[in-house]
This record gives sequence, C-alpha cells and structure tokens, in this order.
Amino acid sequence: MRVSGVVGSFGNSIFSEMSALARAAGAINLGQGFPDFDPPAQLLDAACRAIGEGHNQYAVSHGEPILREAIAEHAARWYGQRIAPDTDVCVTCGASEALWCALQALVEPGDEVIVIEPTFDVYVPDIRMVRAVPVPITLVPPDFRLDVERLRSAITPRTRAIIVNSPHNPTGRVFSRAELEAIAAVCIEHNLVAIADEVYEHIVFSPHQHIRLATLDGMSERTVTVSSGAKTFAATGWKCGWAIGPDRLTTAIRRVHQFTTFASATPFHYAIAEGLRLPESYFAGVRDEYTQRRTVLLEALRHTPLAVFEPEGAYYIVADIGTMANGMTGYQWCRWLIETIGVAAIPLEVFYLDPAAGRTLVRFAFCKRIETLQAAAERLVELTVVQR
Repeated sequence: MRVSGVVGSFGNSIFSEMSALARAAGAINLGQGFPDFDPPAQLLDAACRAIGEGHNQYAVSHGEPILREAIAEHAARWYGQRIAPDTDVCVTCGASEALWCALQALVEPGDEVIVIEPTFDVYVPDIRMVRAVPVPITLVPPDFRLDVERLRSAITPRTRAIIVNSPHNPTGRVFSRAELEAIAAVCIEHNLVAIADEVYEHIVFSPHQHIRLATLDGMSERTVTVSSGAKTFAATGWKCGWAIGPDRLTTAIRRVHQFTTFASATPFHYAIAEGLRLPESYFAGVRDEYTQRRTVLLEALRHTPLAVFEPEGAYYIVADIGTMANGMTGYQWCRWLIETIGVAAIPLEVFYLDPAAGRTLVRFAFCKRIETLQAAAERLVELTVVQR
C-alpha cells in the first residue's frame, strides 16, 4: 500500500532511538530532554485532587477555563501582556501540537516558512506536512548569533511565517532585544506571522532575560506564542501546552485542534493552572537549580577534549566533537559514546536541513538530578583517556 510521500521520507525520532540505545546499554541518558525528577508536590497533589473531584472526562476543547485564566494571568504578571482567556488561548496536547496546529491553520501549500537552525526536530516535518517549504537561517558557533542580513535576504514573495525559538533548543541562545526587534521589523515589513516557541521561558541564566516577541511594537497582532508546563514544572509526560495569539489567529488554531486531538488530559489542566500561579520564589528557584545543574555539566565537559559552548538558557549544552571524532559523524559518535563511555547525547546533524552543517556538534541535556550529572561526569572523564 502506498503511503504519503512526505511521511514516507521521515525516519524514526532521534530521541526515541538514542533513549532506546541508552536503556539497552545501561547508559546515563543526557540525550532526551526529560527530567529524572518529579514536578512540584503541589502540582502532583493538584492533579490527584482534580481526578478525585471528577475532572476525568473531555476537557473544554480549547482548554478548561481555570487554565486559560491562569495562562492569561501569567502573561500579565511576567510580560505585562494583556490577553483574553476566552478568545486568545488554545490549550493543546503539549507545545508540539500547538506548533502543528499553528502551521496547519496559518500556512498554505507552497508557502515558505523561515526556521532558525539548528532547529528542534518537529519544525521541519510539520512544515513539510503542510506541503510548505522550510527555509533555514543558520546560527553559527561559537556565538550562535542571528545574522539579520541573512534573514532579510531569505525573504521572498512566498514567505508566510517565521518560527522563533528563544530560549533556543539546542544551542541555549536567548535572543537579545536587538535580535528580536530585527525579527519584528522583518515580520512587519513583509506581513509575516511569527510563531514564537517559548517553552523554556523560565530557564534563563543571569544576566540574560527572556523577552516575549509578542510584546514588541507591532507584533501582538501577528504573533502566536507557544509554551507549555513541561519544562517549567518538570512535567514532560503531562503534555499540556498552549498557543496564545489574537482572536483571528487563535480561532483558526482552535479549529485545527478540535479535529486533531480535540482536547488534552483534563486533570493536568487544573495542575498546570496551579503551577502558573505559584509565587515568584518558585520560578526563581527553577533558575537557581538549573544554574547549578548547568555548572556541574559544564565543568565535566570542560575537562574533556570537546569544545563546549556555554548556554544562556534552556537546559542543553552543545559541544563540538571535531578534535576526537576520528572521522565519525555526530550520529556515529553518539552511538560510540553510549557503547564505550555509557552516556547518551544527541547528534545535532538531525537539527539541520543539511546534516553536514552540524556534523561535529552534539547536545547534552542537564535536566537531571545533580547526582545523575555527577555520575555522568565520572564517566565523561574517560574521554580524556580515550583521546590520549
């Protein structure tokens, strides 16, 4: 039987593959970006309470009112952004579904969508499933700064949208106000939609600050902001995300969502709503704890032959394996790392349209307990021995 030519070109997710290899080898998994610790007890209690109180049937398709209201309150508290919870929010089955629905709702076959690469691995397949064309703007190490002139030169009459991910997975860049204002200027000049993936919004390291793209002049009416509770609350398995935007855009996203998943798991709407209303001390604690985790893994990697790039946000560290690759691609080296050293990482070649652009780059996740990172550090030191 024939399958779609687009879908037929997809391989297995690199995250599933490397996690399976790590399990089989008993390796420490610093590849897939899931925490090895639970969400806050208050949220666990809230989820259990919601189940006990009978919130076990379909949620309101675009989100239970309690969560949409909490999302609106959160936007006002952190960004001074005023949104209407009844019209400007769509709760989805994770941020990935929000991205999918936004592209399905706002992009036509043949349109071009700018992606900033290395790019999270769902963006390009989602664009291709809309029969649109991904157009890459590449961030170059060691700084991974946005080349604004390259962005401007990539715009054509077919350009419809740009996906902006900050804090950025996998590089850890937090785009500066100047970079975001340049993106905003391009969007306004060419009447583009911006899809802002901000799932790491509360994992930003001093002195850097996350700026919400939608709050810049002229951007509120043309930006869909995507986020979720997964990263902020260490709840990746709850798959509770959302899209925020003006009624005109969000209505279209809701229409796609209702025929995609219809709704996400009801009890978690109540738990994430409680999380979004936690005091500022909780969010400061998230930053402090991830700063400590980053320090442990950075120190470990800096004692290896790898060239290491310090992240400004998110919970990943990118390293260049060039000095010890011995002809291996990043994919081959990551398999070797699991089998030989007992640590899993992710090759960045899968984050580029042209895999050669990321051939020697790999990503380590530090969303793990300090004990896990210290155990990984003890294994990573063996890279120095191998290099000799």
